Amino acid sequence: MGTHVIKMPDIGEGIAEVELSVWHVKVGDMVVEDQVLADVMTDKAMVDIPSPVHGKVIALGGEPGEVMAVGSILISIEVEGAGNANAKDVPVAKEAPKAAPTVEAKPAPVVESRPAPVVTAQAPVARDADERPLASPAVRKHALDAGIQLRLVQGSGPAGRILHEDLDAYLQQGAPKASTPANPYAERNDEEQIPVIGMRRKIAQRMQDATRRAAHFSYVEEIDVTALDELRVHLNEKHGATRGKLTLLPFIVRAMVVALRDFPQINARYDDEAQVITRLGAVHVGVATQSDVGLMVPVVRHAEARSLWGNAEEIARLASAARTGKASRDELSGSTITLTSLGALGGIVSTPVLNLPEVAIVGVNRIVERPMVIKGQIVIRKMMNLSSSFDHRVVDGMDAAQFIQAIRGLLEQPASLFLE
Repeated sequence: MGTHVIKMPDIGEGIAEVELSVWHVKVGDMVVEDQVLADVMTDKAMVDIPSPVHGKVIALGGEPGEVMAVGSILISIEVEGAGNANAKDVPVAKEAPKAAPTVEAKPAPVVESRPAPVVTAQAPVARDADERPLASPAVRKHALDAGIQLRLVQGSGPAGRILHEDLDAYLQQGAPKASTPANPYAERNDEEQIPVIGMRRKIAQRMQDATRRAAHFSYVEEIDVTALDELRVHLNEKHGATRGKLTLLPFIVRAMVVALRDFPQINARYDDEAQVITRLGAVHVGVATQSDVGLMVPVVRHAEARSLWGNAEEIARLASAARTGKASRDELSGSTITLTSLGALGGIVSTPVLNLPEVAIVGVNRIVERPMVIKGQIVIRKMMNLSSSFDHRVVDGMDAAQFIQAIRGLLEQPASLFLE
């Protein structure tokens, strides 16, 4: 028997170190070739690390949250034959911490992204009362609303992470719900500490960097989207069955594309170290998307060359890939301007943070029906705010206002979206 050492691979793009995010195996597990061993986090995306050999895991080279250099030892596997390791290359056995439970090792094909979980009915899991299973804030709220004790739910996500599908499967089994406290006004003194690692760490770093380096300013404009929504409903009734349903987002993307023709300084990236502004002809729209692991920004490439339905289809595809962890590094990089929307939760106004090195982000707030005065008459209209932010080092206030006003004009007169 020998030892095969797997070192942290060079993922490319000049990356010298990455963060170990999740182990999918533990010491003592038997693994097969092409099985995903761990996920590592770069500045842009989560990357799977597969096994090149069959064997038994004898040592882990790091713990979730640890930043590891490219070329450092990631994992050691006992294999038939001589292996590839010298004695000095074999690290001391290090198991994954209890706070990050691992999933049972299973064969898996090599793919650029994680497969979607397959949820099956399972018996309640026995966890310690103080053990905190892995789950996103959205899943925890779902469990709280449904009265489910998360420590009893089997997770099917990476490292045993509990997903919405797991809660649904648990409820379908007629699982016991958490009991309501006898006194809802009883004092609580419990607290929990949550390590900032993985995607959450990257989001925190990027947001902090953006607010520190860019000279943010925001501009809010009110838009009457009554005619636009009527057009959307009409198109869905006529073509929805064959071309797919339209939301407002592809219309807004189209308006951004058209407006940017007159404001090329807004479709740009700013390298503040080299003091160079790069204006781009291609409009690669990043669409901010919430996932179980945090905020991700998949990119609709060449939105200027896509039809209304083409953009709609690509937005839906990328959003699904981001939410299920299947978005590739290429799909999460290269945007020139970002669109962010909280949908029905969009509020009245927001101050979105720039997605550096971009110089503009367009934020969409929710649609509300309000009485408006038009030609001396009070009528009910559908109103929506655009809350957008710009980098004042590159974009002047007047240019930002005129750009949003151009979008407003296109959306309020939606036929103009398609005039060339």
